[in-house]
Amino acid sequence: MINNRYDAEGRPSRLSHKLHSCVVFVLTFFSYALFHATRKTFSNVKKTVSSEWTPSFQNSSVPRLKPDYLWNAHHMYATEKDAEPFLGGLDTAFLISYAVGLYISGMLGDRFNMRLVLSFGMCSSALTVFMFGVVTEWTHLYNPYIYMATWILNGLFQSTGWPTVVAVMGNWFERSSRGLVFGLWSACASVGNILGAVMAANVLNYGYEYTFLLTSSVLFCGGIAIFFGLLSSPKDIGLPVADDDNPPTCSIINDADRAPLLDDENEECETTVQTSAAKSVKAVSFFTAVCLPGVALYSLSYACLKLVNYSFFFWLPFYLSSAYNWEETKADQISIWYDIGGIIGGTIAGFISDCVRKRAVVVIPMLILAIPSLLIYSASSGDTVTNAALMSVVGFFIGGVANLVSAAISADLGRQEELKGSKEGLATVTGIVDGTGSAGAAIGQILVPVIQLNLGWHAVFYVFIIMTFLTGVCIFPLFLRECKDLCTCNLRYSWYTGLTRRKPTRLEPGIVNHSDPEDDVDDPVS
Repeated sequence: MINNRYDAEGRPSRLSHKLHSCVVFVLTFFSYALFHATRKTFSNVKKTVSSEWTPSFQNSSVPRLKPDYLWNAHHMYATEKDAEPFLGGLDTAFLISYAVGLYISGMLGDRFNMRLVLSFGMCSSALTVFMFGVVTEWTHLYNPYIYMATWILNGLFQSTGWPTVVAVMGNWFERSSRGLVFGLWSACASVGNILGAVMAANVLNYGYEYTFLLTSSVLFCGGIAIFFGLLSSPKDIGLPVADDDNPPTCSIINDADRAPLLDDENEECETTVQTSAAKSVKAVSFFTAVCLPGVALYSLSYACLKLVNYSFFFWLPFYLSSAYNWEETKADQISIWYDIGGIIGGTIAGFISDCVRKRAVVVIPMLILAIPSLLIYSASSGDTVTNAALMSVVGFFIGGVANLVSAAISADLGRQEELKGSKEGLATVTGIVDGTGSAGAAIGQILVPVIQLNLGWHAVFYVFIIMTFLTGVCIFPLFLRECKDLCTCNLRYSWYTGLTRRKPTRLEPGIVNHSDPEDDVDDPVS
């Protein structure tokens, strides 16, 4: 009996590749969604945590609560306003450690089994989140140094997620469909935010520690599932890697009388393919990855953009609670619309970029439209429907571009022609792009509370507009190059193939071409 991973002629089975690709899509999607759900937990309970860290409310009509040691002895700050800078400091510390960890995790992902790296990160992050939100509250251990150290560790463990899942997806999906597939897949972060907000809203009334308990438990279970279920590369089962010019093949003789021997031969062939592939592939160095075309510009642009995107991620529920005096559970539910807009924006942007075979020509118009959307949202009223609608528009442009840059574009950058013969650079490149973005986001978490306390929320939105503009400035040289390429090429558009470059048919002198121009051979626009 012939192994169903190959057809009768020894070529890898397309059906097998598609089935495994679907499984990889689901597993990596939910693994990173669970990472984000645990991050979102803290931003969703900031107001409750800050009140827990301060003495109980009391005035002339509300006497001091007894016993004093239970209600007031273990609190860290005098008022909730005093706690806000520390909350921002925790976000900053998390993002700094996360940024540093991304550079390291990217290189680890290209050098070790990505399944093991991802599983270890998920389980370790779950334990640190449990320590941060559950153990400290149950033991009444209100110590800022313990909180800070635990959250820094969480940032390091969480950094194992993005470079590995993007690299795994890049191994399974080709560039021609990567915009749409990664546009859908990159919704994992937004879905994780929604899951985190929903879980927090449903158990927050029992105590904020139960939100951390729930999300950390689910994340730990997800890490176990990844350990046993994920295939990090098609090479693990003898299938070709996406965009690989030399897919594995082996000769199989279809002879029913020799079926047992054929199984052994097939297995031996697969082992040879995997062993030879492992020997021929080397991981790129950090410096080489930085010098790849487009990596530096997209990294700088993502630093500016992620500052805006993560400021919404960390501070949106808090902003809604403080600006409109909404209950925290209501603010959590309304904040979901930002992520919904990001899901739709990333999917549509990815599909359009696949059609035109370019990324920057889609990104720049979205960034231009993001600026007026931020201005309008900053002046929105307290009406929940209006606020949610405007919030989703902002998410469409800001979150949509962020999803495209961090996923599809990072995968494209890690699969360039310069890496032919050294394929293992995708995780490193993804770590560089996302790590630089997280460094910018960390700076944002320092700026947001300081600007808000001194100048108000409107000033915060003006900073967001400036950073969105700088994002476009960084990508603009790539935009001009892609526009020039589109304008100077003899192009045609097809719904099935997108934009393609028409190759003129060469004719001998005196011969007239009577063929249909539609029959000309086309090259895809890269």
